[in-house]
Amino acid sequence: MSGIQEWIYHWTEGAGNRSLKFALLLLSVAGLAAIYDVRAWRNFELPETMEQAQLARNLARGEGYVTRSIHPLAVHLLQKQAVRKAEDARRKLPPDESRWTPEQRQAFDRLLAPAQLGKPMPDLHYPPAYPVLLSGLMKLFPLEDKIAADAKPSRPLPELAIVLLNQVLFFVVVWMAYALARRLFDEGVAWLTAVVLMGTELLWRVSMSGGSTLLVMVWALALIWCLVWLERGAEEFCSGWRMAGLGALTGLVLGLGVLTRYAFAWLALPVVVFVLAHLGVRRWLALIMTSLVSLAVVAPWLWRNYELSGTFFGTAGYVLYEGTPSFPASTLPRSLEPDFTHVEALDLPLKLVQGLRQVVPEDLPRLGGTWVSAFFLVGLLVPFRRPVLSRLRLFVLLSLLLLTGVQALSGSPRQTLREVSSENVLVWMTPLVVMFGVALFFTLLDQARAAVWEARPLFVGGFLLVAMAPLVVKLLPPRSPMMAYPPYAPRVIQAVSAWMQPDELMMSDIPWAVAWYGNRTCVWLPLNSEGDFQAIHRQHPIKALYLTPQTLDNRFLTQWVQGENQGWGMFIAQCLLRREVPEGFPLKHAYADLFPEQLFLTDRERWNVPATP
Repeated sequence: MSGIQEWIYHWTEGAGNRSLKFALLLLSVAGLAAIYDVRAWRNFELPETMEQAQLARNLARGEGYVTRSIHPLAVHLLQKQAVRKAEDARRKLPPDESRWTPEQRQAFDRLLAPAQLGKPMPDLHYPPAYPVLLSGLMKLFPLEDKIAADAKPSRPLPELAIVLLNQVLFFVVVWMAYALARRLFDEGVAWLTAVVLMGTELLWRVSMSGGSTLLVMVWALALIWCLVWLERGAEEFCSGWRMAGLGALTGLVLGLGVLTRYAFAWLALPVVVFVLAHLGVRRWLALIMTSLVSLAVVAPWLWRNYELSGTFFGTAGYVLYEGTPSFPASTLPRSLEPDFTHVEALDLPLKLVQGLRQVVPEDLPRLGGTWVSAFFLVGLLVPFRRPVLSRLRLFVLLSLLLLTGVQALSGSPRQTLREVSSENVLVWMTPLVVMFGVALFFTLLDQARAAVWEARPLFVGGFLLVAMAPLVVKLLPPRSPMMAYPPYAPRVIQAVSAWMQPDELMMSDIPWAVAWYGNRTCVWLPLNSEGDFQAIHRQHPIKALYLTPQTLDNRFLTQWVQGENQGWGMFIAQCLLRREVPEGFPLKHAYADLFPEQLFLTDRERWNVPATP
């Protein structure tokens, strides 16, 4: 009889009960993922996602950390640094090149190799952690890139694998938040936090986007866990070795976060404040170990960037100047010779103020895509009895204030999907905001009159229903389009890219899509069809120009004549209205079947010959 009682206790109150609940949570996430994928499936539409995906594919194929999506600004930085290094090397070599040894010639040519057009170039924009993770996935599951003619949805299989990987990361985020809430509060807060996160429609959209945000959220939660362990170690007067180890672990997580998203480095400031304020006599030991390990993790990558471009963050460091009066819209990354002499001191403060006008009234109130954030904000007025809760909440608040400024400054006017893109850094704090919001909800329930206790399940159910309402509405018919067109039509991009040889260079207004779907090297459309185009064409011949509604559907006056595409306005107008290519332009042959929604110009009629795989 005692054995039966122990068995019943094991599955009703003991470890077995927790295992059943965990299995239920896992099945719920898997089932919800299946429903969401069927109802809301959509091909990639974030440039950053496609660029990191093709980076990962190149890594998986052994080509190195190179990109087929070429930004003119990156070309400028690479060539400027290559010329500088070549000049330094030339001073150490004989003046007469005919006297150079073969080894000296090869070493000199290697200095210029990264800046040569016509082949994949070293990527200068994205840190490596997420592309390396994706490359491991592609290496483990080598899937066919080509989209089958009858495939529905119209997206390559690796794209499906990336989405599924992100949904696995989503489950990891939910599990980490559950475990953290269970440690800091109780079982009820933990489960409601997990269910609310599972029902947050924004996080499902983030998983569908295929970007690195969910991996960053994993690092953010891991960082919180490290702070919890550090705080407990200080309270229990743990040994110096243990505190040093926890500090090193914190530095490792911080470094991995930076190697996933450069903006993660800003969280080092709240970490420093937390360590100095709450770790007592062990604070300097923990801080030194955190700093040393985090620097050791990120320093090799930053040095790689500096060696290639002369800057520690490559083109990512120039995002601050995008959208300023000196570089409106996307003119900076499309500039082959950017002029920074006219940048004014007020450019960044003006961008910060303009960004705050959008972030503060719009993004902050609907933090995480759920109204549960309102409970978090109200909960700031309610004190906690346990010091660790107050300290962590202060850390979250400081992080939110700091990330608000980061989001305002790093915003790019060319980004149309801000909520799910890398620009939305506030979303990193969503699990913590939900956890503290749920904790306040239970605090209010616990302080209610006895009559309310009988209706407690109804209040919890109503809380969940309202929190999950956006997800429920998203899953209702009719479903959203499966293809993100305009401008992305994966089958068309694959078809026109297949007409090109692998070593030929294309130019497009969506080079990230050509690189991902078409697997061809493609330069982003520069600022004008004359000087910049010809400068690139002289370095390596452009064999095809592919324009989509991204450019062709612009406003005539404000974008073609006066805006960022004014250098192409007359060219496009002549192609669309007069149906002829301007005199002197080297690409004369157009594929008529895409006209007028898309424009494909090339040096010869390629569509009548077999496609290149």
